[in-house]
Amino acid sequence: MGKHTFSKHEKLTKESWIKELFEKGSSFNLYPFRIVFKDHPALDATTHQVLISVSSRNFKRAVDRNSVKRRIREAYRLNKEILVIPKKLLLAYIYVAKEILPSAIIHEKLIRANEMIVKRNEKAS
Repeated sequence: MGKHTFSKHEKLTKESWIKELFEKGSSFNLYPFRIVFKDHPALDATTHQVLISVSSRNFKRAVDRNSVKRRIREAYRLNKEILVIPKKLLLAYIYVAKEILPSAIIHEKLIRANEMIVKRNEKAS
């Protein structure tokens, strides 16, 4: 079992890659998430890069948005070893629920989402 970390180089911050992810990436919904994923454009990528988004339309208070993002980051950090695939991905987890769900539900759904990403990647290969 590897280290359970979520370091800076795992965060998707490059604007051109974010734009490409949303324009050309595949997506699916698994409540409370909408997941968008695409093969990483850098051939020498060492890790998947992740973007976590919570809408200010659904959560007016920054405290609530940050709380949800913290829960999603924690769920990803603990369960990222599920995403063991040869090619690296750009991933976006978009939280679409209108209420703050318990951490246990977020963990469970993120695990299922990661498993679905792996299955879809196997089909594409």
